Amino acid sequence: MTRDDILDAAAQVIRQMGYHGASMSAIADAVNLQKASLYHHITSKQEILLALLDRALGMLTDHIAQVASQPIPADQKLRQMITVYLSMLADNADLASVLLFEHRSLDKKSRARHVPHRDKFEGLWRDVLNEGVRAKIFDCKDTNMAVRALMGVMNWTLTWYRADGDKSIEKIADEYTDLLFHGLLKEVN
Repeated sequence: MTRDDILDAAAQVIRQMGYHGASMSAIADAVNLQKASLYHHITSKQEILLALLDRALGMLTDHIAQVASQPIPADQKLRQMITVYLSMLADNADLASVLLFEHRSLDKKSRARHVPHRDKFEGLWRDVLNEGVRAKIFDCKDTNMAVRALMGVMNWTLTWYRADGDKSIEKIADEYTDLLFHGLLKEVN
């Protein structure tokens, strides 16, 4: 039994029960360990939560940074970033669910450690939007607000998306991007 096995199981348990509903016993049961044996690997549920948030943000930041660093126009970067992000959420639903919905359960000390990682991740998106504004590709008066809105739309997708549904995650990403780039108003000639 490895720490990664425990974290994988913990993400699933926390996604199903919520952070406050998940017990160390339930996590131990999920990996066929006695609760006392679990404590040889993990000291607390708070440690598990922080480790899961670090894992999720690290994975997402690495993938999004690769796209953001490409030498292509900002609109192409943003389209790819949206697709990669939604694909990562869909492919890692347990971990993503913990990141998106359980971060509020961090204690003060853990939150102080987590927030700079979150800010770094959001900064990648803001940087691409600002790059697009400077290149006159985007007309965005408040990139902070735009990033929050985009994150909200994409993050909420995890609550309703189904792999066997009518639309693939790539199709959803394309439609979100088109909505972001073109809005709802019909062009008037």
